[in-house]
Amino acid sequence: MTRRSSILGAILDLFGSARKPAARPSKAVRVAPGAAVHGDGPGRSGTTATIEVIPPAPGGLRISYAPEHDGNADAGEIVWTWVPYVERDGRGKDRPVLVIARESAERVYAVKLTSRSHDGDRDFLAIGAGPWDAQGRESWVDVDQVYSVHVAGLRREAAALDLDRFTRVAALLHQRYGWEIAG
Repeated sequence: MTRRSSILGAILDLFGSARKPAARPSKAVRVAPGAAVHGDGPGRSGTTATIEVIPPAPGGLRISYAPEHDGNADAGEIVWTWVPYVERDGRGKDRPVLVIARESAERVYAVKLTSRSHDGDRDFLAIGAGPWDAQGRESWVDVDQVYSVHVAGLRREAAALDLDRFTRVAALLHQRYGWEIAG
């Protein structure tokens, strides 16, 4: 094997896991659980890093609503964690995310919130204001990006989204990704 084909093979191996499903294009690149992310602190690096993931396949996720104000990240709760920027260049910021389902004993699936207006953008759903934002600003849920959040990477339990607003988010995620909604 030549050096050139060896390098090409390594590049293809590296990007092979980043292929996007043809049926559901996404900006996300799957990062292996435990992969290092630039930066320090909970949620920013190592095995507790918050990582953007390719959304699970249709039927591969069951969205549920089960908030309990107990310090654990439960579906339906808004918690704070460090979230990487879409450029995946090591930058990011501490922000609220809505927990939508449990991934494992140590990780949950979440979608991020933003206070920047996205009216009319199909990738965002307006959910109004709530106690997760100390300034009382309106919020939008970004349904285009899905994150795997380690429980040790959470900053705080901010609030539980009410069932009506969570149901609207779940319906949009079901429509977009084909995920089940727990009854």
